[in-house]
Amino acid sequence: MELDINKALVVFSGGQDSSTCLFWALKHFSKVHTITFSYGQRHALEVDMARRLAEKAGVDFHLVDAPLIGTLGANSLTAPSVSMDEEKPEGTFPNTFVPGRNLFFLSIAAVYAREHGIKNIVTGVSQTDFSGYPDCRDSFVRSLNVTLNLAMDGQFVIHTPLMWLDKAQTWALADSLGVLDIIRNETLTCYNGIPGDGCGHCPACTLRNAGLKKFLSEKNRLDNNI
Repeated sequence: MELDINKALVVFSGGQDSSTCLFWALKHFSKVHTITFSYGQRHALEVDMARRLAEKAGVDFHLVDAPLIGTLGANSLTAPSVSMDEEKPEGTFPNTFVPGRNLFFLSIAAVYAREHGIKNIVTGVSQTDFSGYPDCRDSFVRSLNVTLNLAMDGQFVIHTPLMWLDKAQTWALADSLGVLDIIRNETLTCYNGIPGDGCGHCPACTLRNAGLKKFLSEKNRLDNNI
């Protein structure tokens, strides 16, 4: 099947990063689809918020039920009995790491993209702020891109707009796209399931809010110098 260079599929969780990538994709491609995964995550609200944001953006929304991903390992994002690490343990992964999650997400996304003639796949992974997750690294994405092309005899292109951005720069990108308020108020990044600015103390909120504080400080400094 021929893949359309003007179509993009965003791997979409409804969080800060993937939502920023959604609006980035809307700027760069004429037809944008989203794919969201229900994989046994603690908070089904993130799927609802992803659906609402996709509708607001006027893009196609496709939900994949993939509970297997959440059953293969013990981690605090899919097992309520596992207490969440507040900080990254020394010498190992935080227990918020869901093994293989991005491997599964991107592989399933590529199958969907192939069946819908979509050449471009967009994901919000970042090596700069990757929290120790190995499947957020540039080397992994590049390797998987080659593997997917070989597996399906296609020429997919995986885009990672946030790969080399820290959280402050990700906020700046949202601002440049004109969606800062949407990203701040209508996304769910918090590991405790609280939308917007979140709980303020889980690892995701700590990273997100520190980046926001840095971005707003820099923005105010620049505005005052004009």
